[in-house]
Amino acid sequence: MPMLDIGLLVAVMALVLFGLLMVYSASIALADGPRYQGYGRFYFVGRHALFIAIGLLGAGIVAAVPMRVWHKLTVPLFVCALLLLVLVLVPGLGREVNGARRWLPLGLLNFQPSELMKFAMMLYAADYVVRKQSHLQGFVAGFVRGFLPIALALIVVGVLLLLEPDLGAFIVIGAIAVGILFIGGINLKLFTLMLGGVMSSFLLLIWLSPWRRERLFVYLDPWNPDNAYGSAYQLSHSLIALGRGEWFGVGLGASIEKLHYLPEAHTDFIVAVIGEELGLVGLLCLMAVFVFIVLRAFDVARQAMVLERAYESLVAQGVALWIGVQAFINVGVCLGLLPTKGLTLPLVSYGGSGIVMNLAAMALLLRIDHEMRCLMRGKRR
Repeated sequence: MPMLDIGLLVAVMALVLFGLLMVYSASIALADGPRYQGYGRFYFVGRHALFIAIGLLGAGIVAAVPMRVWHKLTVPLFVCALLLLVLVLVPGLGREVNGARRWLPLGLLNFQPSELMKFAMMLYAADYVVRKQSHLQGFVAGFVRGFLPIALALIVVGVLLLLEPDLGAFIVIGAIAVGILFIGGINLKLFTLMLGGVMSSFLLLIWLSPWRRERLFVYLDPWNPDNAYGSAYQLSHSLIALGRGEWFGVGLGASIEKLHYLPEAHTDFIVAVIGEELGLVGLLCLMAVFVFIVLRAFDVARQAMVLERAYESLVAQGVALWIGVQAFINVGVCLGLLPTKGLTLPLVSYGGSGIVMNLAAMALLLRIDHEMRCLMRGKRR
């Protein structure tokens, strides 16, 4: 038995290299516009390549650390991520872009603490389920000792993220935590209560925020002239790009919508450029790779559970939830199936902190798989 999942490694690297190619294609024309004058044609692809290099270096470090060490570092890492979410809100420390304060400037690079929180919450929720397993089954006792602490932690994280604001990151983090609790065997009544509370909070936040409420309604009718030239501008041009691509696309590099018609073509709406240039067939191939990675993560989790490694199993399932949910939301937004939300496509879209933490999550999954293979061969790692 090989000591490394070659198929999973190839799938991840294929997405990363494909993303580098599509970021170059989607961003090459941005230097011609007034917003990015002086950046140069290779500015974004160069920075993306730098972030990939940093991510690969970080992934190597993550993969070298045994899971028992990660288990011990879970709570300190979660506290550190929480402190960074506080620091990003401090005037003078956090960097504000387009009205949102989500980044900590680190010289030439910016760091987004919400991406680290996704990683930290995945580990924390897995550790929490392992520690509180005996309290998650009952309803009354389970509510106080099993449900309430993780709910309070999620509320604190949610408040900090909404102050940035970053509802998209909160949705993904909430999905990771709730999903791990459900898989970990929380009492069904408590899970229903928690899910209802989370969904009600999301709906309330959308309803109380005029611009979020507007996004919710305009995506239902993006071709209305008032919407197409307003809040649904991105969505309408995303749909135009996908329509132009038809089955096999207009050809790599031949997208029209990326020429200053579709905003954020290299980040949140890179799927639209892929659909226009490579067509429905290209998008289906891309989605097939994501499905393979998610299913492989669940398979690694199943093997870990068979070998009685509950923490490792829950972390692997957390990786699957993270990548699967975020990819689903991003593609759903670009296809007009979900309201517009600022989330990147994992491992593909331009984004410094995102690509670094995505690679760290993949490295953690490969580490878990490696340790399970060692256990099956009678070796201890």
